Amino acid sequence: MNFKLSAVLLALAAAPINVNGFTFSKCSTSSLSFHSPTRTRTRTRTRSTSYIVSTPTTALAMEFEASSSGKSRLSGNQREPTIQEISIMDDMITKLMVAKPYELPTAVSKAIRVVSSPRFFMRIAERADTATDPLQKEQLAALAANLVTTIEAVVSHAEDKIDDRAKYVEAVVKAAAEPDSGEFLVPLSAERVDAMRQALNKIDPAERDEGFLSTVDAWMNKSSEDGLDGMIVILQKVLQIYAGEAIARARVELQANVGAAIAGEGQAKANEIVAQQEASGPKPAAKLMDKLLVMDTEMWDAEMRKEFTAAQEGEGTVTSKSLMSEVQRTMEAVILGLDSGSMAQRVQAEYLKELVTRIEQME
Repeated sequence: MNFKLSAVLLALAAAPINVNGFTFSKCSTSSLSFHSPTRTRTRTRTRSTSYIVSTPTTALAMEFEASSSGKSRLSGNQREPTIQEISIMDDMITKLMVAKPYELPTAVSKAIRVVSSPRFFMRIAERADTATDPLQKEQLAALAANLVTTIEAVVSHAEDKIDDRAKYVEAVVKAAAEPDSGEFLVPLSAERVDAMRQALNKIDPAERDEGFLSTVDAWMNKSSEDGLDGMIVILQKVLQIYAGEAIARARVELQANVGAAIAGEGQAKANEIVAQQEASGPKPAAKLMDKLLVMDTEMWDAEMRKEFTAAQEGEGTVTSKSLMSEVQRTMEAVILGLDSGSMAQRVQAEYLKELVTRIEQME
């Protein structure tokens, strides 16, 4: 499938952008409009996989929407939040109650999808009603009032960052276009995926934040509304590359942190331990994991099949079980360490869950 860059990419800048749970519609006097492709050409895809869904279905990515009943809306269905979701909210409320005023903006911005929901405020009220400690009642009342002001400030700041994040997303998506024709050709070639990865790596990791991911999510929703399946595939690829790079970077950081914790003798000792581990070489499963994280997901099956076959023939040591253990360790150490309810956690969790599914299919 191919479609013109000018007819698709620039128009996406006019799409409503959801930043940390709030939607902003950009107004412009330019003639940007969303056009359907004038012609299409399809190729056979051997696999079509989505690593990100528009509505999360787990407590890792709760997204509460306003409704007359005050219920959460997950996967398009009205329902009461689960016990696990209530527990997550209670944990956040407890931490926010004792947070310093200057700490609130950062804490709120990281989990605004949850804390800005009507159900979150209802939970604060429920806890205030059942609290027997006068001090706790006062803290809960103060928290509710402070959250309103803080959310307004966070939204205002997020709106200022929309244009910058849109430019970053646009730069990565542009790299997917064929250099000669300016058209997007789906499925993407290995050269185009590499170009997208290079474009993403030019962006400071600090800028690949919730605003960046929310912009991609908004563009995907707009593309879905307009029936541009090819653009959805490209935007999914942006999220896949982001997730792999983010998890790979987190694994390196985790190795140093774990080394320091085990050593208990300061960072110098930790660095020495890490250096020794690197000198002896990483474990085969960890080495394969690192390779998969910086590889196009379309190549995962072939790479894993090669390694697993070699192990069965006695020419390798990486089995599906050993790789699965490595993925699970990464899931526990990296994903659970991210802010609950954040887009970063949601995207990276979906990425690793897809890898788990691929491994299970080969067992």
